[in-house]
Amino acid sequence: MYPDFVEKSRNVQLGLCTVGFAPHSQYGRTYSCWSIIITPYNLPPGMCMSFEYIFLTMVIPGLSNPKHLINVYMEPVVEELLWLWHVGVRTYDHGNPWIGLS
Repeated sequence: MYPDFVEKSRNVQLGLCTVGFAPHSQYGRTYSCWSIIITPYNLPPGMCMSFEYIFLTMVIPGLSNPKHLINVYMEPVVEELLWLWHVGVRTYDHGNPWIGLS
């Protein structure tokens, strides 16, 4: 969809995922948690899913299953990602410290 973006290896490609779990192994109970995780995909495969590069964005606790309203919780994350996509931020690049994302 965006071939110009993909061609530049310094652009950050992110994956957004969510998973629900029941704390304390209480499956079938009314309490559950959902985590929202962001992972950079343009790292080597061995680093992509390693602990140091997985960013826990938020944890959604709830007395009932919050997955029915997960879009409400995800809205600030999506808005910030869209802002980064359209506006961009200046970042440090090891090869050239004055290159910024745009």
